[in-house]
Amino acid sequence: MDPDVRAALRALLETERVLTLAVVVDGSPVAALLPFVLTADRTAALVQASGLARHTRGLTEGATVGVAIHVPATPDRDALQIPRLSVQATVRVLPRGSAAFAEAAARLIARFPAAETTLALPDFQVCALELGRGRYVEGFARALNVGPETFRGLAP
Repeated sequence: MDPDVRAALRALLETERVLTLAVVVDGSPVAALLPFVLTADRTAALVQASGLARHTRGLTEGATVGVAIHVPATPDRDALQIPRLSVQATVRVLPRGSAAFAEAAARLIARFPAAETTLALPDFQVCALELGRGRYVEGFARALNVGPETFRGLAP
């Protein structure tokens, strides 16, 4: 991957704070916006979700979900030129009390201090959305395939 494209993709993933999640619950599509932070190795997006939310029912261990991350659509920007990433991800539910949960919670709290309150509530779970295959679009006629190896290559 071109170093400039790699830098732009890394910036998108490290700058944007909300992803769009697409899941199937009881045979129907459900979409949600979730705050996220990347894992240290850049291979997964960490999210928290309340058991009271419909979309959380689609966040089961091993499920495949859709993830979209994009820069804001502002009036001064051509909507077709918005850099965006759309990928499939595999859900890994991090068990409360595990080292993986504690590490993920610390990363979420560092980025979103209010998460300390919600993560203390028993109905919230933390999931790692392991980033898989998809497309990174920098703008019109500038798109490329991405996969797990792409995300591993973004780690510092």
